[in-house]
Amino acid sequence: MSNSAVVNASPLIYLARADLLELLQLAGDQIFVPDVVAAEILVRGDDDPTAAAMREATWLGKVKAPDLPAVILAWNLGPGESSVLAWARLNQGCRAIIDDLQGRRCAEALGIPLRGTLGLVLRAKRVGRVDRARPIVDRLRGAGMYLSNSVADSALAEVGE
Repeated sequence: MSNSAVVNASPLIYLARADLLELLQLAGDQIFVPDVVAAEILVRGDDDPTAAAMREATWLGKVKAPDLPAVILAWNLGPGESSVLAWARLNQGCRAIIDDLQGRRCAEALGIPLRGTLGLVLRAKRVGRVDRARPIVDRLRGAGMYLSNSVADSALAEVGE
């Protein structure tokens, strides 16, 4: 499953709230959402922007979450992060899209390719999908995504901003 990605709830939520869900398509040719993650979002109801965006994004493939291996269970992550990491681990080359720090640490420890929401914004700038990354970061922050000024400034410096 090279050039595919599997996404957790927080990137979906922040991108949908900021009306930027299409940036997720930069993560790969196929984007998967484990059923555990989809249920977490869809339970919010029809008025929730993330649930609505997920229903409209026909390019998001919903998949059954795999059984969780002990090596992932040992990290005591949430069900969403765990299912994303288990899917990526089973599908060689699949990138996990996770913002949660502990989930990111688990991915790194297990050698799972990884990117977060901020990484998608930087990629969008690098490939010319957006002219400037800072306004996108500001929109995501306005949508509830927490980024310290130092992390945001350091990341934006990587793309010349």
